[in-house]
Amino acid sequence: MQNHSVEDLELELAILYRRVTSITSHNKLGTLDRSAYLILHQIYSHGSAGVKALADEFKLDISTVSRQTASLEQKGYINRIPNPKDGRSYSLQITELGIKEYTGTKQARLIRVTEVLENWSAEECEEFSQLLKKFNRSVIEKS
Repeated sequence: MQNHSVEDLELELAILYRRVTSITSHNKLGTLDRSAYLILHQIYSHGSAGVKALADEFKLDISTVSRQTASLEQKGYINRIPNPKDGRSYSLQITELGIKEYTGTKQARLIRVTEVLENWSAEECEEFSQLLKKFNRSVIEKS
């Protein structure tokens, strides 16, 4: 890859991060912040999970995920399911309220992304989605 391409990409990523942060802080997209949305998405999509599994998935330390999930539990969005084989460990399961908040936030986010992409073709959206997935996988591989 040519150096100017990497420089252009680095700058565009910085601008993207700034704009996404600005949009989500000024025009709240649903009721959930990013970390809550991603944790609820993971549990909603893949079933109950322990804190360690979530920490591994998001490449975060266990204390960070523990703090984030404790907040979600306090709000009633998730609950703990004790492991019958080990009284100390537990899995986290999304509640009906958590599903409601997750799906509401997802809908608000989808509406906003659809507005941003209204002048894009279906092919452009698909290509961007695939390249962004590839980029996200590469970030994890290099972490």
